[in-house]
Amino acid sequence: MIKNISNLGDAAIYCDFGSEVNREINHEVIKYFKTLTSKNINEITNLAPSYNKLIITFDLDVINYKELVEKIIDLKPDEISETASKRKKIPICIDEEFALDIERVSKNTNLNIKEVYKHILNKDFYCYMTGFVAGMPFLGDTNKNIRLKRLETPRVKVPKGSVGITEQFCNIYTYESPGGWNIIGNTPVKVFDKNKEENPILIKPGDSVQFYEITKNEKFLVSPSFIRLFLESCLTCNLINLSIVANLFKSFSATPEVISATLWSPSNISKV
Repeated sequence: MIKNISNLGDAAIYCDFGSEVNREINHEVIKYFKTLTSKNINEITNLAPSYNKLIITFDLDVINYKELVEKIIDLKPDEISETASKRKKIPICIDEEFALDIERVSKNTNLNIKEVYKHILNKDFYCYMTGFVAGMPFLGDTNKNIRLKRLETPRVKVPKGSVGITEQFCNIYTYESPGGWNIIGNTPVKVFDKNKEENPILIKPGDSVQFYEITKNEKFLVSPSFIRLFLESCLTCNLINLSIVANLFKSFSATPEVISATLWSPSNISKV
């Protein structure tokens, strides 16, 4: 339930659901977010959900602040079905080359490295929001035993795909960017794809995430560049039995999007 609505500049409103960060409050935020998104209200130009807030930007030429507030108050948000929120399994390589801060995490939590990862691998994380960098998921809630602050001196460059933890959250860097989170691994999965106009974000608010461990070699095998190269080689050699290709890639965790993009590219479509 919205506790307070206020204006945020001339063309935005600020819906406050409370000060706490927990799944129950975030669930309410997401209900309003998804309901407003599905209704496709012309007056609304953008919706930005966070842990416990929802910012709604609107077109001043079409509607004013008071009229939009009345619409929001009268809104009856849809309940979110379990099928609307999805569980995503994300591979993570925890080789020391990618786990840049695991020694620091181990030292500051008084846990050995294996114990640290017991609190991360195969555990359910909940996506509260995305932001900071396009498509970056903020995942909660980390076990209290591994909660620690950001780095005192942030890195100028954090590698794309890095998985980091700080306080009660875990995240995935969708681009190389500055950052101060404690990096404990890296995933080859493309969490944000700017080339997908309709659905660029893999992990959405309300989704759940489980990390599972892969080796350094497996990280290479599930990278989009390797998958495309492999498929293109299959096509060149006339290995076009799609069921065989599909079975091969089950073990590589190739996404349907990657396989489809390669098979149906202009250069390959005539071979299929």
